[in-house]
Amino acid sequence: MEKSEKGLSEKDRKNRDLILHGNMWTVVFKMCAPLALYQSLNQLFKILDTQMAAHISSTSVSAVAYLSQISLMLSALGGGLAVGASLKVSEAYGAGDYELVKKRVSSLYMMCVAIGAVVLIGILPFTRQFLRMANTPETLIDVGQKYFVIDLISMVIMFFNNVYISIERVRGNSKRILYLNMIVIFVKLSITALFVYVLHGNITSIAFATLLSQLALFAFAIINSSKKGNLFSFSLKAISLKKKVNAPMIFSSIPVIMEKVLFAFGKVVVNSMSTSYGDLTVGALGVSNNIGGITTSPQNGFQEGGAAIISQNLGAKNYARALDAFKKVMIFNVSIGVLGYSITTIWLSQISEIFAKNDPVFHQMIIHIYSYEALGAVMLGINASILALLYGYGLMRYTFIINVSRVFVFRIPVLWGLQRFTNIGNESVGIVMMVSNVATGVFALLVMAHVLIKIKKNTLHGYDFMDESVAA
Repeated sequence: MEKSEKGLSEKDRKNRDLILHGNMWTVVFKMCAPLALYQSLNQLFKILDTQMAAHISSTSVSAVAYLSQISLMLSALGGGLAVGASLKVSEAYGAGDYELVKKRVSSLYMMCVAIGAVVLIGILPFTRQFLRMANTPETLIDVGQKYFVIDLISMVIMFFNNVYISIERVRGNSKRILYLNMIVIFVKLSITALFVYVLHGNITSIAFATLLSQLALFAFAIINSSKKGNLFSFSLKAISLKKKVNAPMIFSSIPVIMEKVLFAFGKVVVNSMSTSYGDLTVGALGVSNNIGGITTSPQNGFQEGGAAIISQNLGAKNYARALDAFKKVMIFNVSIGVLGYSITTIWLSQISEIFAKNDPVFHQMIIHIYSYEALGAVMLGINASILALLYGYGLMRYTFIINVSRVFVFRIPVLWGLQRFTNIGNESVGIVMMVSNVATGVFALLVMAHVLIKIKKNTLHGYDFMDESVAA
């Protein structure tokens, strides 16, 4: 029996009804396609950022690539909280417990503010020392320290923005997420182009443009999250310290935060190891990752949307629909993998030239690295779909194992071996990307087989990360 629908808009009610009862092909496409486009636009955002950095210098590309991975490691705190906690909001929403939804949304925003404050106080005064601890080459620190400071402030604002976006995802407002992101990209690219091409600024200008664009989204999020009478708006009165409200969000978020931090840290280690081939290799790897993102970004959009659909149906005890959503997400993501691989490899030379800035050595380096990385496109689609299943069911320990293994089992040891026992050169980083991406997909399939067996045995009880008897 559902509780009072006070604060639930007609649009929210219709979206919820579609997710819980509508045709699953329609549900997955309607909820995930805008998120896939949203992620793709984010990737375009990164690609154009890198291209503008290339206009400044090849060293600037390497600095942005290296420092961005460090920022991603820190942003995992807010990103992991947004992913893990929002799934528990989605679960309560699917169950029709609207009072719990309100409390979790408001408490989640406060957690976000607390984490942001800790990051700023703990790192901002010590950025140069922090970058040295991350084994950043001195040449890149000199070029990018100010960039990193501004990027750090942007990242804390993004903590709040990510939580807001995750709440909109729970509500099924995928189109709103897309429209907001288009505004952010327009602001970001317009200001960056002005700074780089007209005012001839450095990479610090790129970071400042990012800050301004995130502030634009932050302003909208503040306004929209402050509306009274809205189930998903922030309320001081609704903030709760009770275990029932916060414990599920915290326990769901901790493994996601850890996996994202460790995954990003692992990429920082890979970048550091790659500098043995020269600083330009780091830039080429970063460009290769950006090209690969043309395929993986929409796959991640279907992963995020699929996880929300699955968790909401589990909250409503629609177990068969939850598995059906997973199957549909898998079909979409494999198709995206095939299409993305085809497009990026056919036009690889032309795409690479955009970033090479008439540097033939850098151009060939990008091509060699991505030619290997592209081979994992389909397997990464399979991996993203399985992660949607695991996130939706709250099985964060499995996502943790998969994502950490991707870097610390299938990537770093392989690169170490290639550097120690072969003379392949900078193509080694491309081979490593191929091995880790393919191996991760195969490993995820093994995890999926194990999990599906357990799901079938426990269908009547559902799944919960806190339930040791089920999720062990």
